[in-house]
Amino acid sequence: MSQDATAFPPADRRIPAGGDWLSAADLAELTPGRLIERIKALQPRIAAAAAEAERLRRPVDEIWNALRAAGYFYQFVPKVFGGLEVATDEFIDASLPIAEACPSTGWAASFCAEHNWFLSHFPQETQQALFGGAFPYVVAPVVSTPVGTAVPVDGGYRVSGRWKWGTGVMHADWIMASALVAGADGPPLVLSALFPAEQATVIDTWHVSGMVGTGSNDIAIDDLFVPTARTVPLDLLAKGRGPGSRGYTSPIYNMPMLPFLAMTAAISAIGAARSALNAYRARLEAHIRMGNASTQVDRPAAQIRLGRADVTVAGAEQILRQAGRGTVAAGALSGPAQLSRRIELRAQIAYAVSLCRDAVAHMAEAAGSGAHMLDQPFQRAVRDLGVISSHVVFDVDTAYELRGRSLVGLPPNSALV
Repeated sequence: MSQDATAFPPADRRIPAGGDWLSAADLAELTPGRLIERIKALQPRIAAAAAEAERLRRPVDEIWNALRAAGYFYQFVPKVFGGLEVATDEFIDASLPIAEACPSTGWAASFCAEHNWFLSHFPQETQQALFGGAFPYVVAPVVSTPVGTAVPVDGGYRVSGRWKWGTGVMHADWIMASALVAGADGPPLVLSALFPAEQATVIDTWHVSGMVGTGSNDIAIDDLFVPTARTVPLDLLAKGRGPGSRGYTSPIYNMPMLPFLAMTAAISAIGAARSALNAYRARLEAHIRMGNASTQVDRPAAQIRLGRADVTVAGAEQILRQAGRGTVAAGALSGPAQLSRRIELRAQIAYAVSLCRDAVAHMAEAAGSGAHMLDQPFQRAVRDLGVISSHVVFDVDTAYELRGRSLVGLPPNSALV
């Protein structure tokens, strides 16, 4: 399919009007535990809207607004600005109910919550203007492929580019995009540039087989001025060492970027696998395969598949949680020690996602044709996991190769570490 801009119309996005932030009193009462309770209470509504999200090819407005009202996007806003500074396990606890109910909505929401961590690394001037001003949190995609261009000018850069995989852009108020600085001396300098969503064109390219409801459309700008204060070198973000985060005491603001991103993305893999597991278990109670007299729930083979899948998905979740804690701990490392740990964490998370994909594929072999009707949540989870596991950070061959090279003292042969 051609990706020329003229082949696709602008996307029907919904830039937030703002003004729906939690009041100071409500925010003062918000805790990670209360947030988790609120999200769990929303889970049935999110599940009921999952088919509509797929039809719209973006999260449903009512559900997105309910997540805003619950305080979900305050999780990685620094406490000095009223945020929660959650631990990684708390982030997983608040995000898994969304991802289990609708992996697409969970993917978009968890990324947008995580991207406030990105903003915490931008210069304090920018954080004060946003977190301390008109935007107590931002809803912003972070896009990096293909890398745009940044031409230095007085006070900043003229940035141009067209980026793919704009998760969160359909309800975004800001955008962060990677751009290569033209004419920079020494090694290539790539910046993450922050600009208002209204200044970008969002192109309706998101026509996919799975994760349909994420609305991860293309984003384009042309010769847009971005002040220096709204940029941060991407190599500093990769190490968790952005200039604006140095005054924060919480160790989450020292986390290296890539394993944190991989952990966030993997939450939806766990959620999709849980969704498939629940649908498969419910189906066994009524499903009678042709040629059999009893329901599948009474058949040992089906019971074995269910038990195996349950243990596998639970194991994947524990790997993910351990990797989340390991990502925080990696923030205390530097140099080769941190690089080696980042590589290890990426491989562990990729393995956890592969476990989810394989568990669901194992159930799909015995679920029967009826489970693949388009009104069944099981088939959506199968398709979603197929797309999730194709994400570059979950490429197990590359992840294992990088880990093997690290174990024998060879340098990485990929920039995604």
